[in-house]
Amino acid sequence: MPHDKQDRDTEEIEDEGKNIILGIVSQLRPNMDLSKVTLPTFVLEPRSMLERITNFMSHPDFLLPVPHVPSAEERFLEVCRFYLSGWHIRPPGVKKPLNPVLGETFTGFWKFPPSDIQSPGLNNLNGVAVYIAEQVSHHPPISAYFYYCPQYKVRIDGVLKPRSRFLGNSAASIMEGVASIKFLEQNEEYLLTQPNMYARGILFGKMRIELGDHVTVRCPDTDLAADIEFKVKGFISGTYNSIAGKVKRISTGDVLYKLSGKWDSEIVLENVSTGKTSTFLDVTELPVYPVMARPLEEQTIYESQKLWHETCEAVNARDQSVATKSKTAIEDHQREKARAREANNEKWQPKYFKQTGPEEYVLDMDIPYEKSDAEVLCSLDDRIPIFSENDRAYYRSLIGRGSKSEPAAQGNEPHKHVRDNGRTRLNENRPHHLRDGSNPASSFVTYRSENGSVDEYHDAQLPDQGVLSQLEEN
Repeated sequence: MPHDKQDRDTEEIEDEGKNIILGIVSQLRPNMDLSKVTLPTFVLEPRSMLERITNFMSHPDFLLPVPHVPSAEERFLEVCRFYLSGWHIRPPGVKKPLNPVLGETFTGFWKFPPSDIQSPGLNNLNGVAVYIAEQVSHHPPISAYFYYCPQYKVRIDGVLKPRSRFLGNSAASIMEGVASIKFLEQNEEYLLTQPNMYARGILFGKMRIELGDHVTVRCPDTDLAADIEFKVKGFISGTYNSIAGKVKRISTGDVLYKLSGKWDSEIVLENVSTGKTSTFLDVTELPVYPVMARPLEEQTIYESQKLWHETCEAVNARDQSVATKSKTAIEDHQREKARAREANNEKWQPKYFKQTGPEEYVLDMDIPYEKSDAEVLCSLDDRIPIFSENDRAYYRSLIGRGSKSEPAAQGNEPHKHVRDNGRTRLNENRPHHLRDGSNPASSFVTYRSENGSVDEYHDAQLPDQGVLSQLEEN
């Protein structure tokens, strides 16, 4: 059954918790940076931001088959569908993930088809996707991540640079950073930004998380782009979790499609030339396929799940005392290491990523695309531990067979988020809103610096002044 949206999005804080929050808030001023403010553990989601980023990849059947879609317009719309499919995945109430410490890493993988999710889209996939993330900077906080599926030649590179601001009865998390999705065989690149997050009701009323502001999906290679607004509810009018967007052609600015609806339920697509509307995305019954990771005993101390294990166990047990002590010990140790580096005049260097521009990072490895799928997976795992010992042995056994790599028979199984209820296969049983032969695009230009690095899209990602005024009133 679909979850109750109202119950998931709001949270009543107990009196003790309210007193703690009021004590913190009393020391803050509007627009103050919250990066150095220690939050109480009862507002924490029991996992690191490095792992939470994988929500973005939890519906792979919306992405991996897209390179085989013949029309550039259809491919662009499918990327938009994939992009919009991950925002409904969130913990109940108002929670924020743990801030990764400098040098923290998280690696994981997905096997296709999954063994315990009955979904036509997922069950028609075949292969393995890998994910690698590292906290490459602490001041400012920057998370770098990488995703690749050799069977479908789909690669994602991205950085996330969250900044926090206190707005009175609300707090804003400004989610700067760009994700790049590449279809290697088509030589296409899609550039995506993220909505900002707002926690409302800090001082009075129910606490609630909202997404807000404009995001962009751009593909200059196909002359297509989209501007999508995540709307926050007004003080008097409006609804929660609504979006509105336009798909345009970059070269002409012509609007080809319009998007409307709610990102936590149903989104509708309108073909501007025909006036026809159809369901573009309905997330209410989508099965989520979360990332899998190596067992804790095979992880090193600075891998997210092992590093924060005691803290997360205490958060899950609602033992705030143990959670606070564990979290504080990790953070104090990081401060000691930072002081030691400063005393020795040592500069921090990321372990798995390299810097390519101001606050830009990519995986520090040349992927051997020309080799077999199994060889690619093993080369990644040799450089950066990803798979369990059993999976590693299996993929090594495939090298030299001249066949595509299949999912290993054993391994950690994913948690099923909701029951699959007849999810449709990509481009087969969905509404045929892409079959009219037109071509969507956008009037937004992708800016690059002289060295080819992607611009940070600050204008798209900074909070809209109308949004800020609404939040400061509430």
